[in-house]
Amino acid sequence: MGLDDRTALQVLRDAFAPDEASGTNDLVHRFYTQWFALDSSVRDLFPPEMGAQRAAFAHAMHWLYGELVAQRADAPVSFLAQLGRDHRKYGVLSAHYQTLRSALYSTLRTHLGSSWTDTVREAADQSLNLFAGVMSGAADSDDEPAWWDGTVIEHTQVSRDLAVVRLHLDRPLHYHPGQYVNVQIPQCPRRWRYLSPAIPADPGGGIEFHVRVVPGGLVSNAIVAETRPGDRWRLSGPHGGLRVDRDGSDVLMVAGSTGLAPLRTLIMDLSRFAENPRVHLFFGARYRCELYDLRTLWQIAAHNPWLSVTPVSEYNGDPPWAAEYPDPSPPRGLHVRQTGRLLDVVTRYGGWGDRQILLAGGPDMIRATKAALIAKGAPPERIQHDPLSR
Repeated sequence: MGLDDRTALQVLRDAFAPDEASGTNDLVHRFYTQWFALDSSVRDLFPPEMGAQRAAFAHAMHWLYGELVAQRADAPVSFLAQLGRDHRKYGVLSAHYQTLRSALYSTLRTHLGSSWTDTVREAADQSLNLFAGVMSGAADSDDEPAWWDGTVIEHTQVSRDLAVVRLHLDRPLHYHPGQYVNVQIPQCPRRWRYLSPAIPADPGGGIEFHVRVVPGGLVSNAIVAETRPGDRWRLSGPHGGLRVDRDGSDVLMVAGSTGLAPLRTLIMDLSRFAENPRVHLFFGARYRCELYDLRTLWQIAAHNPWLSVTPVSEYNGDPPWAAEYPDPSPPRGLHVRQTGRLLDVVTRYGGWGDRQILLAGGPDMIRATKAALIAKGAPPERIQHDPLSR
C-alpha cells in the first residue's frame, strides 16, 4: 500500500505531533541526535541552539504527512522542492539527504515500537524516499544562486525597538511583491530569519527591510541595535504568495507594526497602474509614534485615489521615550487616526466579506484578526496571510 495507506500514514503523522504538556516532540529531538552522530558534518550547518529548528521540523513533517493522509500530493511536492532549493544556502549537499533519510527512518522505527508494523514500515520507506528525493533533485536542478550577498548602506532606528535597514545587493534579487526572504546577519551566523522586503524588486540591487525587536530574539535585537552601514548580509531566494488580483474585488489590508512591509510593497507595485481595485489599509501599532511610515503612505495615497489609509494606535498618547525619535506624523490630509485594538477598529467598519483580505503582522495578531473577520462573515478562503510558523 505505502503512500496509499491512510491508516499507516496517520501513524507517521501523529508521531510528529507536539506533546500537549511541553509543546515539544521527543522523536524529533532523538532524530537530530542520531543524525549528528551518523553524519558529523551536518552539525556545523545548524545554530548552537536547536529549539526553534526542532519545532519547525516537527511542524513541517506533521503537515507533510497530514497532506499525504488526505491524498494531496501536489502541495507537499511543491513545498519539498522549494525546501531543497532553499537549503542550498546552508551548505546542504545531496549526501546529507541520504543520511537524513537513514537517521529519520531508524528513529521512527525505534520510537514507534509495537506500532511499527509492515504497513507502517512500507509507508515510511516510500514517504522518506519521496521527501529526500524531491529535495535533493530540486537542489541539483536549480540554476539560481544559492544565496545573494549585500551591503548595508543605511540603518535608521525609527522607534525604540524598530529599525529600517536598506541594503545594496551584489546582484539583483527578483521577488514578487508580498514575498519574503530568509536573512542571515554577521552578528548571528547560522541563525536565519524571515524578513519581508518593504519595496518591490529593484533591478539595481536595492532592498529595504523593516524590523521590530522580538522579545528574546537574538537576530531582531542585533538588527535593531547593532547593525551598521558596511555590514554584509546574506539572503536566500523568495517565498510566499501574498498577492492582489487586480481584476478581482476591492481589497482590505490589515498591517500590524512591521507587518506593513509586504503590504507596502504590494501597494507600491499597484501604484504603477492607473486603475486598481479600491484598497483600504488599516495600519496598527501600540503608540502613535510607532506608526513609522505614515508619511510614505500619505504620499502614495495623495496620488492614488484608489488607496485609503486608516492609522490605528492602541493608546491615544505617546510614551516619554518617543521624544528621542523622529516624528512620524504625516502632513494634513491622511485619514483620521483611530484609537483601540486593531481588530476591533477593523471589524467596526463592517464584515468585509466581499473583499480580498490580506493580513500581515505577528502570529497572534493574524490569528485574532482572522478569527474576528470570520466571525463577522468574511469567508476564510478570501483571507490571505503568510504561514504563521515561518
